[in-house]
Amino acid sequence: MKRTLTTLAVIIAATAAGAAWYSESSKPQRSGELALAHLDAPVTVRYDERGVPHIQAANEADLYRALGFVHAQDRLFQMEMLRRLARGELAEALGARLVDTDRLFRTLGIRAHADDYARKMDMNSPAAKALLAYLDGINQFQESRPAPVEFDLLGIEKRPFTVEDTLSVAGYMAYSFAAAFRTEPVLTYVRDELGADYLKAFDLEWHPKGVVGQTLATNDWNDLNRLARLSQQALVEAGLPQFEGSNAWAVSGRRTASGKPLLAGDPHIRFAVPAVWYEAQLSYPGFNLYGHHQALNPTASLGHNERFAWSLTMFQNDDLDLIAEKSNPDNPQQVWYQGRWVDLEQREETIRVKDGEPITLTLRRSAHGPIINDALGAAAGKTPIAMWWAFLETENPILDAFYQLNRANTLDKARAAAEKIHAPGLNVIWANADGDIGWWAAAKLPQRPDGVNPYFILDGSSAAADKPGFLPFSANPQEENPERGYIVSANYQPQSPTGVAIPGYYNLPDRGQRLNQKLAQADVKWDLNNSQALQLDPATGYAPRLLAPILDELRTAAAGEREQQLVEQLASWNGDHELDSVPATLFNQLTYELTNAAMRDELGDAFFDSLLQTRALDVALPRLTADAGSPWWDKRGTEPVEKRADIVKAAWQASLAHLQKAFGDDSAKWNWGSAHPLTHNHPLGQQQPLDRLFNVGAFAAPGGHETPNNLSHRVGPAPWQVIYGPSTRRLIDLADGAHGLGINPVGQSGVPFDRHYADQAEAYIKGEYLQMHFSEEDVKANSRETLVLKPAN
Repeated sequence: MKRTLTTLAVIIAATAAGAAWYSESSKPQRSGELALAHLDAPVTVRYDERGVPHIQAANEADLYRALGFVHAQDRLFQMEMLRRLARGELAEALGARLVDTDRLFRTLGIRAHADDYARKMDMNSPAAKALLAYLDGINQFQESRPAPVEFDLLGIEKRPFTVEDTLSVAGYMAYSFAAAFRTEPVLTYVRDELGADYLKAFDLEWHPKGVVGQTLATNDWNDLNRLARLSQQALVEAGLPQFEGSNAWAVSGRRTASGKPLLAGDPHIRFAVPAVWYEAQLSYPGFNLYGHHQALNPTASLGHNERFAWSLTMFQNDDLDLIAEKSNPDNPQQVWYQGRWVDLEQREETIRVKDGEPITLTLRRSAHGPIINDALGAAAGKTPIAMWWAFLETENPILDAFYQLNRANTLDKARAAAEKIHAPGLNVIWANADGDIGWWAAAKLPQRPDGVNPYFILDGSSAAADKPGFLPFSANPQEENPERGYIVSANYQPQSPTGVAIPGYYNLPDRGQRLNQKLAQADVKWDLNNSQALQLDPATGYAPRLLAPILDELRTAAAGEREQQLVEQLASWNGDHELDSVPATLFNQLTYELTNAAMRDELGDAFFDSLLQTRALDVALPRLTADAGSPWWDKRGTEPVEKRADIVKAAWQASLAHLQKAFGDDSAKWNWGSAHPLTHNHPLGQQQPLDRLFNVGAFAAPGGHETPNNLSHRVGPAPWQVIYGPSTRRLIDLADGAHGLGINPVGQSGVPFDRHYADQAEAYIKGEYLQMHFSEEDVKANSRETLVLKPAN
């Protein structure tokens, strides 16, 4: 036994030592020297206490080549997964369960569009040269360094990253903005199957013009809903960033304590490990910028220096239409377009499947765009549904746009850069040390025929689906140095400068209104401290607005003194979602039960589940509670006609029953912190026991859906997993742009077991901010390690 135990101990020690060596070998090298081909001169990379690289180079090409190398050190697996998702290649690494996701992304046309765009690019433009140098740095890292642990676990073979990969990822990001894909099917179903009275809750005008001309069969409706659900599922299961909303504001110097403009920004993106943004300071003679970068993109999406700063929010404009084509009954490969039968274009693509046979797809396209129900294969219904998408239909020099925005120190330069962003729609909020603030809703806005409502599926056999052209950039919402002294952007519907309607799937106005109320206070001088408090505000006016019309009915429904006390807590609640709040928990459960009791019977399970994923529901619920005569209140399949009071009572009782089952009978323990956790999920952390190795959390999370601190969840039963929220919180006072504040939700590194993998997660959830080092003095004082990249002989 002694010999056996000794042998076992040796085996365990050897295994542990091997695991430690393996883990260490895949971690980033942040000190010493490494050779890098194609450099003109040595590049110095100093890493601060958060693992952020501060890169000093002699020229632009060396800078971006070095950025590619260090970015890949920390985020190569994220880069790999994003390009595979965007190009429909996940099944090759993850197996047959990802075939449907790959089929969807191939059908969207992102891959084909990226390949075609790359062939037409001017590779001598400054933006293209920066991209090529950056990709060379990534590829040199991949060729010379050990593969990430995820590559070995999944058996992923290394292959070079290309311009087409970067362009495809840009398409994925644009697609994640496209709420129409997930919203139009359910709204069209409500209109055409339930009727105009049911549609009133969604605050959409009833337009008889531009609707689907032919009757959709049951299997066509099923197609549309399956596509909507597949679209949502693809984004969730990939465990990769999905853009959801954002806050940003710029305050002019006359409204700040410092006398210079202040910029605040916190883009709202699905939480994941690693986090979406990679921070880096880039400098070479004549250029110095602290930026937040997306995977496979050399230019910063968010950035600042001592002279200017900018942030982004989602415009939420509707840049995607779903179009029902009229098929030729004698030839299903033809559709009616502008007075004649026109052949559908066809192409074939092959999906490679890990441990399975390759799958060949036949993908079709009409004059309006890709036939998206080809994603369903042989199970698709008879009506071809085309997708018109501005991302595929515009010139969209977005790489040039951000290259210029990284250098835009004047209003004119920033405006010119914003004008080059055609899709996805973005709000660019910008400020400089000279005192200017500006906002541009950047997108190529399509013209649509009069009377056409793009919230619904359009009829491809009529002119309703045509796009005569695009509006000029001057017609986009925008402001420069407004008299009120500040600009707020929070995804709500903006005013059109020309009066032309700009349809979109905008967020509720409540979050923007709350920010506006605070910023409008004439006696407040804004600084970094009170700006932090505003970014961390956990309250919303949405909850009191939704509850006010039904409070009396809730009082009637409450049985006994304890239930009456709970109702009165709701009645006096101001919408704060603090960790100790019981009303927050009760309200969010009641919201779901009201929705479930009022709408599931009309929509059926599949369309109801799709509705829960849309922003349209946020708009509908306060309108529904305010309308006692809405037909939604009557339950189908029951003899009596239910009233609002009946549904409110049923929802109240169901809410209490569910919360008692989930958290116990003592309602004092139904606190928001217990019901609202945040876990940062890694793509491999969806399976046990890998979740314990790769995921980060769970943390009790304050804030909630559409609060300024937008740690948000989907409508559903408790507990509520936080899905998305501030992907960073940034504050830059341009009186001292070298000392901006920020935070990463998890950590700078995407390498498991690295010390910077999750070192900011606790600070983030506590609402703490950390300095973004910029000045030479600060960078030097806070450097922990230095890596020198030298030209290879």
